[in-house]
Amino acid sequence: MKRVSFLIASLLTFMSCAYSQVTDYPTRAIKILVPLAAGSGTDNAARYFGQQLAMLLGQSVVIENRTGANGMIAGAAVKNAPADGYTVFLGTLSPLGLNQLVMKGPFPYDAITDFKPVSGLTRGMGAFVVPGNSPFKTLEELVAAAKKSPRPFNVGTYATSYQLTLDWFNNLAGVKFVGVPYKGAAPIFTDLIGNQLDWAVLNLSGVSTLLLSGKLRAIAVTGDTRAPEFPDIPTVKESGYPEYSNYLWTSLYVRTETPEHVTNILTTAMQKVLTSPQAQEYLVSTGGGELMPFGPVQMRKMQIDEVERFREIIKTSGFKPE
Repeated sequence: MKRVSFLIASLLTFMSCAYSQVTDYPTRAIKILVPLAAGSGTDNAARYFGQQLAMLLGQSVVIENRTGANGMIAGAAVKNAPADGYTVFLGTLSPLGLNQLVMKGPFPYDAITDFKPVSGLTRGMGAFVVPGNSPFKTLEELVAAAKKSPRPFNVGTYATSYQLTLDWFNNLAGVKFVGVPYKGAAPIFTDLIGNQLDWAVLNLSGVSTLLLSGKLRAIAVTGDTRAPEFPDIPTVKESGYPEYSNYLWTSLYVRTETPEHVTNILTTAMQKVLTSPQAQEYLVSTGGGELMPFGPVQMRKMQIDEVERFREIIKTSGFKPE
């Protein structure tokens, strides 16, 4: 009888501890570190999803902007924080793998081994954009003119990933477009409108207002399919380059050592947020692309696939790490 009582007591203790482990998170505010400036599209999305996550978990979610070093300052801060799920990294392609291909080390973290995915968030396609008064109405016309031109056409870009995808397109099109690096999209808009650039590679959602106004015109988008908000703009794929597809994406990561039950709580909550009608309505209202409700396994596969894809682009383009 004593043995039975002991076994029952042990079982109850085990169940109590297991339940406590599952429910002891979160008990305080969660912080999401964003590698981009306040007011950016990524920052705005982080604040929306952070608010939704807070309502589900019953704890506040604080958004903290840590800019610099192509997102690595934010990544390093997460790497140096306790692995308890209270510091979350809103990652993008650059700090989650591309930097280690295009920059010289040493690096403050390893993008694959030091972080594990919680959930995908969003992805958005790019656009090939010309001035509103440009004579080029299609990508075919642009490429044909560039091949005949005595001078190289210049192209505005503001991110390493866009420069690399331009290099990739150069190889596919058999023409040398010259990338002109900018520190942000705004000065590219100005130079396009002023006819200082032949065209640019831009984020579709970021340039949508200028497209609607007619000041700029998109001749192709970089997604697998046409953008719902701009159904008349063809994809690069259907414009003669079937292998060309590119998206900018965001996702949530925590330190690899974070307990699994904590990661699972965050993942489950984010899946509820991302599959809600409200999330879809938010994205439509901001023109912010599409939801990407990938779980940890699918997100990790995508991250690795993206790194390998850009590794091959770098090889063929001859891009040298800086």
